[in-house]
Amino acid sequence: MNTIPEKLFNPRQEILQLLLQGDLEKLLEMTGMLHGHYCPGVALGVKAVHIAFKELGFTDNTGMEEIMAVVECNNCFVDGVQFVSGCSLGNNSLVYKDLGKIAATFYKRSSSDAVRVCAKTFDLQDEADDEKQEADALFERAVKKREKLSDAEQKRMKELWIKRSFAVVNAPDTDIFTVIHTKAPDFAFAPIFDSQTCSLCGDMVMETRTHLQNGKPVCIPCAKEEYHMVVGKGIVTGGGVPS
Repeated sequence: MNTIPEKLFNPRQEILQLLLQGDLEKLLEMTGMLHGHYCPGVALGVKAVHIAFKELGFTDNTGMEEIMAVVECNNCFVDGVQFVSGCSLGNNSLVYKDLGKIAATFYKRSSSDAVRVCAKTFDLQDEADDEKQEADALFERAVKKREKLSDAEQKRMKELWIKRSFAVVNAPDTDIFTVIHTKAPDFAFAPIFDSQTCSLCGDMVMETRTHLQNGKPVCIPCAKEEYHMVVGKGIVTGGGVPS
């Protein structure tokens, strides 16, 4: 690549413009590429970012930890937050609190001001009662009970979820969220650590996650030590020596 295209210097330019224009429908449509489908949860994440960026006057996010998001759940909501805000686990600007609340706090490291956006219990004014009941029933079967739906039922659930999702991003902000200005959290920048090679399995591993055995670095699984994982129900402990 002899000449670097200008767009590569700001890969989030289109998302920024859509945020500034308030085009939440297009942002939701793009977020579907990450999330895989449309649902009210991911729509809430999209809307939460737009509200926070308006409140705090944020511009673009380069993914270098200048803008931070602290989420309080690990569900669909977080994908909307990550895609639209640019704050993610991979660029160390997403902090996860295992509180089970559809809420996120946003702040810029250069400011002491932060805003927490928390979803309310809400009803969508334009949603028909029969469609709401139908969507809830299909969700109960497909997601909660893990029943296999027919092709027609799957299509119908997607149709209802799409309608509900786009209704969420178009609803008045105050109908959907409680917004509170607060003090910015004091999370340090992510440190950069060297990697080492596990002397047993040969995997590359962050030096702070190694243990010494006979004076040589060993990774957590090879050392049979416990570790933490984020799974569907939250943070759990895995590994260790079986009892």
